[in-house]
Amino acid sequence: MQVDEALRGRLAAAIAARFDDQIEATRRLVAIPSLRGAEGPALDLMADLMRQRGLAVDDWTIAADELRHLAGWGPLETPSAAVRSVVGTRQGTGDGRSLILQGHIDVVPAGPLDMWRHPPFDPVVEGDWMYGRGACDMKSGMIAILCALDALDAVGLTPKGRLHVQSVVEEESTGLGALATLARGYRAEACLIPEPTGGRLNRAQVGVLWFRLRVRGRPAHVAYAGDGANAIMAAYHLLQALHGLELAWNERAKTATHFGDLDHPINFNAGIIKGGDWASSVPAWCDVDCRIAVLPGWSLADCRAEIERTVAEAAKHHDFLREHPPELVWSGFIAEGHSFQNATVEAVVGRAAASVYGVNTVPERIMTGLTDTRFYDLYYGIPAFCFGPSGEWIHGFDERVDLRSVEQLTLFLALFIAEWCGVEAG
Repeated sequence: MQVDEALRGRLAAAIAARFDDQIEATRRLVAIPSLRGAEGPALDLMADLMRQRGLAVDDWTIAADELRHLAGWGPLETPSAAVRSVVGTRQGTGDGRSLILQGHIDVVPAGPLDMWRHPPFDPVVEGDWMYGRGACDMKSGMIAILCALDALDAVGLTPKGRLHVQSVVEEESTGLGALATLARGYRAEACLIPEPTGGRLNRAQVGVLWFRLRVRGRPAHVAYAGDGANAIMAAYHLLQALHGLELAWNERAKTATHFGDLDHPINFNAGIIKGGDWASSVPAWCDVDCRIAVLPGWSLADCRAEIERTVAEAAKHHDFLREHPPELVWSGFIAEGHSFQNATVEAVVGRAAASVYGVNTVPERIMTGLTDTRFYDLYYGIPAFCFGPSGEWIHGFDERVDLRSVEQLTLFLALFIAEWCGVEAG
């Protein structure tokens, strides 16, 4: 069914009437420091919220290695090496189309706490903004899914199609949470992920490769530095070579679909560096964790080989590394880029967006990060897209989400569910 303006008004009123409760639920979720390996309490809360709404909850844990054979797998490096997921299902009442609504509850580290204006896990609301790690990316979107279902219930409508509300982990580092739900057998005719897109349709996103450079030098007293080999400085030599690869890939990107008009869509980052043991000793070791983007359609195998060649070639031009080559370890994301195109889904998105945002054409976003949509579309034939709220400073200090945009998103989700799945009085 296409939603008329009368129903739109009723849904908007239902959301507005409960929006204070929605803010509080979001605050509760943001207050949980669901860092990698510590997501359990946040998953517990999501499972409770799903049960309160009558969803049938499936809560399970799978060993990461059991996913190794699946397309899109990336190595998980935690002591537990396990992935827990929570899925709430509403079976639907008729023959409507099925839908997956997914959000991730894992967040990235906050960094030095004294550099935040507000403590990252003590969410604060100022005006239309909620501050806190994960408030924007993407706990507000996760709660909005549940509140969209509340709005439909409040106006007496039940979706005909089957709904799976999925709360996953590992989105920020491997994507194995989404992959675990697919391994479990969850399928639908579309997947909507309310990542923060600023009310835009995510048209395309990069893929990502994570790797670790392991450089081993030769220790010596710094008074006799020439007798040693400085592993930290040797690692810097390799990083300069990888920066050159980044520049070359950005030249290649200038002719790429969707990304050709972007300035510098390929970003290389040396994100973690550890090395040395003593300020007066030439460091004998250095490990650097790195990330680089790849574009949709680029072969991951070819890109990995090019990275390996770049590091090997740089080592040949270094006096110590020539005889003591570095080790390169693939340490997380091994993810392809993804672009979205589905006329049937986009027609429903367009009508919901026109009703909520007053746009004739849905604005698009070309993303230089990545999301879980790739698993569904590339490997399982499920059209998957992101559409979510507005915010600022994700992965940075004072991350915040625009609460007015969250309210708009909740209405968008309710309208999209109503038309995509179909609804009936009940």
